[in-house]
Amino acid sequence: MEHHPEDLISLPHAKQLVFLCGARDYHAMDWYRSARLLFPGRNIVILTDLIAGEGFKKLIGDQDPVFYLVVLDSFLFKTQSKVGNLWRNLLKFVVFPIQVLLLIRFSRRYPDCIYYAHSMYYLWLACAARVPFVGTPQGSDILIKPYKSTLYRIASALSLRHAEAVTVDSIKMASAVRDIAGVTAVVVQNGIDISALKKVKEAMDKSNNQRNVVLSIRAMTPLYRIEDIVTRRNLSQHCMSLALLFIHPFYDSEYLARVHDLMRDYDKDLGRVSRDEMYSLLFQTKLAISIPSSDSSPRSVYEAIFCGAAVALTYHPYVDVLPACMKARVILIDLESKSWFDDALKAAEQITQTPYTPSNDALDTFDQVRSFRILTSLFA
Repeated sequence: MEHHPEDLISLPHAKQLVFLCGARDYHAMDWYRSARLLFPGRNIVILTDLIAGEGFKKLIGDQDPVFYLVVLDSFLFKTQSKVGNLWRNLLKFVVFPIQVLLLIRFSRRYPDCIYYAHSMYYLWLACAARVPFVGTPQGSDILIKPYKSTLYRIASALSLRHAEAVTVDSIKMASAVRDIAGVTAVVVQNGIDISALKKVKEAMDKSNNQRNVVLSIRAMTPLYRIEDIVTRRNLSQHCMSLALLFIHPFYDSEYLARVHDLMRDYDKDLGRVSRDEMYSLLFQTKLAISIPSSDSSPRSVYEAIFCGAAVALTYHPYVDVLPACMKARVILIDLESKSWFDDALKAAEQITQTPYTPSNDALDTFDQVRSFRILTSLFA
C-alpha cells in the first residue's frame, strides 16, 4: 500500500508511529515488523526516501503502508561502490531541504505522530523539521563519521539533543553519544528473529545436516577486513584447500573485486541472501568469521551463535557483556598471529560438538520482539 505525500488519505485518529528511515535497511525494517507485531491495533507507517537501488533487495511488501519523500532509487548507481556512496551522500545533501519540507508537510497533515528516525541522516531530517522523534543512529554514525568531519559532528550533536530519546545497540555507542552530544542513550540490542530462526531449525533438523561450512558473514568493504580472511586461509599450511563461503549485506565493488582475485575456484560468494537462507547456512556452519576494525553490536554475530556456530572475532567491547552461554561460542583471535585461522578452526571443531541452548538472559537480551518492548515507553 504505497502513497505519495500529495495524495495521502485520512488515517484514523490515533497516536501514529512513523518509521522515518531507508526502507531497504534490514535493521529498520526488523524494528518496524516488531512494532507491527506488538501493536496490531496501532497506526504504524513507513516514511522513506529509499526503497531499493544500488542492487539492494526490496524489503517492503504490498501490505506495508509506505509514504514517500523524494525517492532517490532511480538516481543512484546500479551497484555499490565508493564512488556510488559518495554520489548517494551528495544527492542526499542536495535534496535535504526538499525532504525537510515534505516531512513538515506530512507532519502538518498528521500532527498526532511520533517518529522513529533510524540512522543519523533521518535524525537530521526529524530535527530540521522539528517533529517529535526517537533516534537510533547506526554504529559508524557515532563511532567513525563524527571524528572525520566537524560539520557532521555538529549536525549530529544538535539532532541527538533534540530527540525525545536516543537508542543505541552497545555501551560503546552510548559512551560516544555522551561524548558527542552530552545525551544519555538507552541501550537496546539489535534483536534476532527467534521465531523465524526456530522454523528454519526445525526444517534443518529433519534433513540431518552436518556442520562443515566456514563462513564470512560481514559486508564486503575494507572495514570488515575480508581480504585478511582469504589471505590467511591461502597461507595456511593445514587449511589452504578449505573452501570459504561468503555472504554480505552490502559491498564495495572495488573491494569485492580484490577479494575475488584472492579466492580459489572452490570458494563461493553468495552475496546478499534472505534471512531464512542465512539461517540455513548458519545451521550448517562450523566457523563463522567476523574481524572488522571497528564494531558496535553485530547482529549477524549473535545470529551465528544462536544458530549453533562457533564465531571467530577480533576483540570489541560488546564481547565483554555477552551472556555466558554466548561467550562460550566465541573464539577471540589476534590478527598478528600467523596461525589464527588454523587455531580458530581447531577451536570451532571442539565448540560445535555441543549444541547451543540459549539461556533466559540471552533470550531476554536478543529476542527482537522482547528488545522492542524496551522502546514502547519511548513511543508513548
